[in-house]
Amino acid sequence: MGPFGNFAISFSVISVLTGCMTLYGYGMGHGGPAVMMWGWVGAGAMVLVIGMALAEVTSAYPTSGAMYYMARILGGPRWGYYTGWINLLGMLGGLAGSGYGAAAFLGALLSLQTDYEPTPGSTLLILAVILIVVAAINLCGVRIAAFFNDLSVWWHLVGIVTIVGTLWILPDSHQSPSFVFGKFVNDTGFSNPLYVCALGLLLTMYTFTGYDASAHLSEETTQAAVSAPRGIIKSIVWSWIGGFILLAGLTFAIQDYATTQATKTGVPPAQILIDALGTDGATLMLLLVIGAMFFCTIAVTTSGSRMVFAVSRDGELPFSHLWRRISPRTLVPYWAVCMTVVAAFALTLPSLWSTTAYGAITAISVVGITPVYIIPVFLKLIRPERFTPGPWNLGRWSDLVGWTAVIWVTLCTILFCLPQSYPVTIDTMNYAVVTLAGALLLATAYWPVARRAGETRTHANSPRDMQQMEDIV
Repeated sequence: MGPFGNFAISFSVISVLTGCMTLYGYGMGHGGPAVMMWGWVGAGAMVLVIGMALAEVTSAYPTSGAMYYMARILGGPRWGYYTGWINLLGMLGGLAGSGYGAAAFLGALLSLQTDYEPTPGSTLLILAVILIVVAAINLCGVRIAAFFNDLSVWWHLVGIVTIVGTLWILPDSHQSPSFVFGKFVNDTGFSNPLYVCALGLLLTMYTFTGYDASAHLSEETTQAAVSAPRGIIKSIVWSWIGGFILLAGLTFAIQDYATTQATKTGVPPAQILIDALGTDGATLMLLLVIGAMFFCTIAVTTSGSRMVFAVSRDGELPFSHLWRRISPRTLVPYWAVCMTVVAAFALTLPSLWSTTAYGAITAISVVGITPVYIIPVFLKLIRPERFTPGPWNLGRWSDLVGWTAVIWVTLCTILFCLPQSYPVTIDTMNYAVVTLAGALLLATAYWPVARRAGETRTHANSPRDMQQMEDIV
């Protein structure tokens, strides 16, 4: 990949047409338009701070393991081990979220054109088909995946302009600026408005996950020490601008708030498009959104499979000998690709019985991916003697940016493990904390095995083994 391809994969993984559209309904009840709009501005600015801190460390360690490898170098094997497991959980949550969102929107599209009525079971069936297709594309090689990522950038830009422009020109009426930037809605059951506003930030924080893809594809990118950090920053900035325009366009076009929330399609943005543009116009716009979600799912699978490969390269996952195998023809870690999509599908199974499962899946992505962005940053701050800056660095602003990112991510991680609705029941429980705890327990149980495997590989590496490793890289 060149610099544009590296930027494209992070931009595709962030995918504002995926994150903003799939969590728009969540945002409508968790603070409403005011929290969605101002939360995007404020939380987006903090994401840029996180991205700058991560980009600096990425410039020093441009490897496919990304944060896992950075933490291993700066903090030791155990820091790297847990970082890898948590990162992998977050990436699987991100893939599950983007794929499930695509399935839900495809179901909404089918309901417009046929008598189909979306159900949890049928949505999972559509998701399975999407993941199979995405896996097949990734198994064809990185150049094919890169082609889709490059196409995704233009698809997103054209899609945002088309959707927002159409929603601005065609509807007979629009909401007022005071509605878009000032209306607060609380359907959570909690009485504390500050807590509700904080929960509403999940829309922004979930959308802004995955920009570490630029780091994960470093080993397949030219001039990675500069291209990868720039890819991270550019993907955040362009997504920040595009997402704000998209959210504003959707919110101005709402015709009836209650009807939009209770839509039979199960997807509030689809109802906004139907009310504003009619069935035919909504169908065309939904095709743009579904295409963007499909591209996002391809990119997340590419990034996630490289993470599985990198961790397995050090023997730190069960059955690592499978996940690190490379196809001699396509140079793709083929079993890692298969494992990534199967594990992501497994994370969506609670949607069969839980009404808040999708919010939990997206929270899994946030509490899995976002903390690992600042683990190497935190280690760099407390152990500066171990860190040698790369060609892309923050200079004298490094510590201020780094500590700001650490504090913000710590607060967000705690927040998104808390309940999202009240009263808390088995149906409304936030399963993100359960999944995170389960992953950490499994990682702890496997640590003795991983440590012995790592020691064995370290002592057993012959010149021939090292040459094979260089060939893989």
